[in-house]
Amino acid sequence: MTSSSEFQRLLRAQRVWDIDLPAFDAAAAPAEPLSLFHAWFADAVAAGQAEPHTMGLATVDEAGLPDVRTVMLHDADRRGWHFASHASSAKGRQLAARPAAALHFYWPALARQIRVRGRVTEAPHHEGIADLHARSTGALAAALVGHQSEVLSSSDELARASADAWERAAAEPDADAASWTLYVLDPVEVEYFQGDARRRHVRLRYRRDGDPAAEHGCWVRELLWP
Repeated sequence: MTSSSEFQRLLRAQRVWDIDLPAFDAAAAPAEPLSLFHAWFADAVAAGQAEPHTMGLATVDEAGLPDVRTVMLHDADRRGWHFASHASSAKGRQLAARPAAALHFYWPALARQIRVRGRVTEAPHHEGIADLHARSTGALAAALVGHQSEVLSSSDELARASADAWERAAAEPDADAASWTLYVLDPVEVEYFQGDARRRHVRLRYRRDGDPAAEHGCWVRELLWP
């Protein structure tokens, strides 16, 4: 077992961003946050960042305590940032009670972070199922297993349910998963963070202001102290 002092030694020996970091000219950033997200995502893929489509999703439970987990991004368009889960899961129940959330992307290959905050709505069921069917057989099988966040009696029970779900997903690629839900986070704030080796990090925040239907005019851009 690692001692407390050994853990601290290991922790403090780690280095952050010991690489050549890209520049970020915030003054040249677009008027709205979505196109910059698309560009940064492409940069992350080009840089070889592992799983750039995964993100932290933070919600609040019935007691007001924050909750967070890693989920997969399904799309990012003019409606917002898309992700999916079972409506009956912990995150689904939390979003039903308090339909607001925050997302966090971290791409260490470029020393970049993106934070997104906003209201969450459910897409129509047919849209969520179409999104699910466009993914892999494994994704459909996982959705068909269901029971997400419920107490599991044994690993054998999961193995049996998973095997049945994989068999059904292969035989019925258009199978429905009743509680599977596509969520869309409509942002009110999007922050872009570019790390700097001398700790002069660039933080650009887009803040929604005014009529959300107005093209570009609804976003205020402001720099933040690192």
